[in-house]
Amino acid sequence: MKRVPDWSLYLVTDRRLASPRAIEAVVAAAVRGGVTAVQLREKECSTREFVELARKLKEILAPLAVPLIVNDRTDVALAAGADGVHAGQSDMDCRDLRRVLGPGAIIGLSVETLEQAERAAALPVDYLGVGPIFSTPTKPDAAPAWGIERLAELRRRTRQVLVAIGGIHAGNAGRVMEAGADGIAVVSAICAAADPEAAARELRARTRRGGRVLAPPDE
Repeated sequence: MKRVPDWSLYLVTDRRLASPRAIEAVVAAAVRGGVTAVQLREKECSTREFVELARKLKEILAPLAVPLIVNDRTDVALAAGADGVHAGQSDMDCRDLRRVLGPGAIIGLSVETLEQAERAAALPVDYLGVGPIFSTPTKPDAAPAWGIERLAELRRRTRQVLVAIGGIHAGNAGRVMEAGADGIAVVSAICAAADPEAAARELRARTRRGGRVLAPPDE
């Protein structure tokens, strides 16, 4: 049976923000603090380096049953034995992703509008990455911010798993969860933190206090 991930605290990597620390060290610390899923997002490295980095993270995460998702690159995910792929609106169609990766893989899809989210209801995806919820400096070309009210509206319209992303930090994470998100995804709130483990621990506490009660992963 396909394992149902805990999406409570989803880390999206950024080596530039983590520097001079190795991203592997930041991820390991973040998982100790409570991160429940990791997406490797690297736009500025070679395919070989990307695969090698994915394999290193898989070695760290697999024993802890924390899923590794690769952003966009299906070939990298397959080569590294990652748990799945996260796609954007202009990436490979999720139906093709499912055919390539198989029924057991995790597939996520970014949605920037209510219309995109509604169309995704017919797609074979495991979760929607909804954002940006707030404006964020880590993605200056992002679509207009959703805001809390539109996130809550999407929650009323769908039963799909919603992972909110964009400008989320310890100060607003509780509000995002209360709006109905199944989890929060963060970049700078952990990658740029002086103490990634402590930052993750605080964020994880906020996901427990706000929003819906999250079911634990299947044993």
